[in-house]
Amino acid sequence: MRQDFIKFPLHLIVHPFDSFWDMKYEGKGKIRVTLTILLLVVISMILKNQFAGFLVNYNDPRHLNSITQLFTIVFPFFLWCLSNWAITTLMDGEGKFKEIMMATGYALVPIVIIYTPMVIASRFMAEEETTFYYLMMTISSIWFVALLFVGIMTVHQYTVPKAIVTMLLTVVVMGIVVFLGALVLSMLQQIIEFFVNIYRELTFRT
Repeated sequence: MRQDFIKFPLHLIVHPFDSFWDMKYEGKGKIRVTLTILLLVVISMILKNQFAGFLVNYNDPRHLNSITQLFTIVFPFFLWCLSNWAITTLMDGEGKFKEIMMATGYALVPIVIIYTPMVIASRFMAEEETTFYYLMMTISSIWFVALLFVGIMTVHQYTVPKAIVTMLLTVVVMGIVVFLGALVLSMLQQIIEFFVNIYRELTFRT
């Protein structure tokens, strides 16, 4: 249990190439650990948005909704995994959907490690010290992207250029899915309003 939840994720963020290889070919990654990391990211983001020091937090706590924040993290996560799986299926990728999920989830570990301590530290920072806060947040994001790149490259057995192209195409597909989803919802809303107006008109006439 300790190996699954602590030792392997911490080893992965500093030795990503051999760790992602072990994840794919030796079965060291676990879906339950992936989902746990995702949950911790959600908690970290909620803490950041609601409790970070006022010098670095421009959110109004009265307008924050934890359910909305949950959706804005979980939905892009699964949309990325699904879009990447769709693209790599067409581009001879060897990774399964489960492996894409695990690679993406484990790549989020730096965010969990860095965000919460920095949120706590931000409450005691002077204005001139906030640069360190932003630096650490930037490092966590770059670290995440780097791990994600290595993970995608490894699980699909891609070359560097092909991995880059695949990730860019994945983002494009995500945008298309969101656009089409918004379009469909808008059309459904108009159709529902149309029938509601007809019902009201008939009710009024009778």
